[in-house]
Amino acid sequence: MRIGIDARFFGIKQKGLGRYTQKLIENLERVDKNNQYFIFLKKENFDEYRPRNPNFKKVLADYHWYTFAEQIYFPILLRKYNLDLMHFPHFNVPIFYFKKFIVTVHDLTLLHFPTVKNSTLHPIFYKIKFWAYRFVIWLAIARAKKIIAISQFTKKDIVANYGAAVEKKIFVTYEACEDYCMLGAKNGEEILKKYGIIKPYFIYVGNAYPHKNLERLVLAFGKVLKEKKDLQLALVGKKDYFYKRLKTVVSENEIKNIIFLSDISDRELDSLFRYSIANVFPSLYEGFGLPPLEAMAKGAPVISSDHPCMREILGDSARFFDGKNIDAIAEAMKKIISDKKLRQELIKKGYEQIKKYSWKKMAEETRDVYENIEMQK
Repeated sequence: MRIGIDARFFGIKQKGLGRYTQKLIENLERVDKNNQYFIFLKKENFDEYRPRNPNFKKVLADYHWYTFAEQIYFPILLRKYNLDLMHFPHFNVPIFYFKKFIVTVHDLTLLHFPTVKNSTLHPIFYKIKFWAYRFVIWLAIARAKKIIAISQFTKKDIVANYGAAVEKKIFVTYEACEDYCMLGAKNGEEILKKYGIIKPYFIYVGNAYPHKNLERLVLAFGKVLKEKKDLQLALVGKKDYFYKRLKTVVSENEIKNIIFLSDISDRELDSLFRYSIANVFPSLYEGFGLPPLEAMAKGAPVISSDHPCMREILGDSARFFDGKNIDAIAEAMKKIISDKKLRQELIKKGYEQIKKYSWKKMAEETRDVYENIEMQK
């Protein structure tokens, strides 16, 4: 088969979606020696990907996401390669691409959190953009030969929103976390010193979009801080409008000991996870929820919102709380601080939980989806 993969999101810099795309391709190189692959990349990540399998070929597709160029010129380029199947790892499938394709749906956050508060756009432009996104998602799901969901929760969410008829073409392939990496104690302590972090501290890693629920997290932290004044909270994420707005909330409520970090390397993040008292993940909606698994891989206990997806992915390896209740978040933080036995138990369970997930297995299952479509000719 001649298979194309839209890898314009390729790379760690794009976080969740970029990591998924990168790990899928790297592991398909390991598990598939038969099919021929064409990897479509933007100029900014073209040199980042270096094929290690002769059946994988790079193609420049320098069309930005969610643009007219993506919708008009990208499908023209794809048709030149006479593909038997195209895989779009995100819902932004060009509406003028009419050959066979599969799509990966990571979540339906846009449908559940459609308010203007989620955008920096003017309300009128946001509504236009929102309805355009809804149309593109609906069209992708309707026309895809198969749909890959990254959790059972996401699969159920797709069925609930797009009808039972699509269920038969949905396959679940779980993501995975990075391999465990431990730095030397000296290096770790130096990294903490570099960023002004003093133990004990909680760590959150991710963006600050409204559904991530960070406003409640910082307010809960403020309550805990009244009883444990030496405690810190490290928030690791990209500097943007949403983190700027969160800083305003912190300032207005006069909450101390919160450290905002960005541009942290994976090596540094390993150490920040390792030395934290716990990773706290208060999100109100997730399609998979990768950061808590990555924290577990580094030996950090996890406390998380009790969102159904997080219970599915984390099992009994995390302490759960009601993400909509500030007092519940605060109590979970207090409990993990005071109960050393609980922390040790969660660390042990975390190491076992991450063994259930494998990028190689995900790639094998994805390859099987490709080949099942070919057999259905």
